[in-house]
Amino acid sequence: MRYPVIAGAGLVLLALVCLGQTAAWAAAGAADRPHITVAVTDSGLGGLSVVAAAERSLREAGVTADIDLVFCNALFDADSGYNSLPSREAKVAMFDRALAGLAAECRPDLVVIACNTLSVLYKDTAFAARGAVPVIDIVDCGVDLIASRLPAGGPGAVIILGTETTVGEGTHKSALVARGYAADRIITQACPQLASCIEAGFDSEETTFLVDAYVGDATSGFGGAVPAPLYVSLNCTHFGYALGAWQAAFAGHGIAVDEVLDPNQSLADEVRGWLGAHGATAVPDGAAAGRVNVRVVSMPEIAPAAIASISRWLEGVSPATAAALRGYERRVGLFSTADLRPGVGAR
Repeated sequence: MRYPVIAGAGLVLLALVCLGQTAAWAAAGAADRPHITVAVTDSGLGGLSVVAAAERSLREAGVTADIDLVFCNALFDADSGYNSLPSREAKVAMFDRALAGLAAECRPDLVVIACNTLSVLYKDTAFAARGAVPVIDIVDCGVDLIASRLPAGGPGAVIILGTETTVGEGTHKSALVARGYAADRIITQACPQLASCIEAGFDSEETTFLVDAYVGDATSGFGGAVPAPLYVSLNCTHFGYALGAWQAAFAGHGIAVDEVLDPNQSLADEVRGWLGAHGATAVPDGAAAGRVNVRVVSMPEIAPAAIASISRWLEGVSPATAAALRGYERRVGLFSTADLRPGVGAR
């Protein structure tokens, strides 16, 4: 992938490092290191799995800059989400406001949309039209991952699982059809309320029940003829938290799945690739390594049950991300919801 170049002072310094200024870099202290802010956003806590994977990867590889990974929750209300808004226009308008709030809060060098629902809306926002900040979204990662496993001209099928908005927009399916896939090889299944259930308890009985129900719906047309190979694509960043439930549900329905695909890691790899393209991930010999810091910012209060559930999962990948969630920063008034607030509804 080609990564856009931006001209912030920190990245100019990184360019000098890449051109051979390693001696000056080695002599520089922490105050002289460049600073890069990567803002990751999602309508809820699914995108924290992307933050966790990126933090671990960068920490293990070493970085030449001080990097802030800031998770900025685009959710506007603790009791409702984008799928509850009355129209596509309202969803786009709300997300545009969330992006404006994110930009004011973080002043990011890169924005990462770790949400399929928001990714399919992004292109129609005023923020996208301005193009002031480079943006990476998760949709291309998901489509590329499917294409890397399932040949366009061969047998088999893929089941795309997502929210109502993601499935209703049809972006993943359209992208695959444009690459030569027959439409009848692409099965889509919307999973209302599942993201909220996963946040409340990724391994709870309610989550397990819903996952099993949606697997039944997605495979109801198979009869005795299960496509082979069969791939399952988790196109909601929340869904990977419940990977075990998905695997058990397909097995319980007697459906052989070649692989469950989760593009969250692919998106984290894209973040590292962008930073690498700007010289931030190769520490010169003798240079002082930078640091990777994680913050979590949210306008609505995050429910204690959600913090307990998701931080428990994150702990095994990135203790720093789990700690940031437990100590999240609440920003009441991060962005305006005037005239767009819905009733209680699905994420």
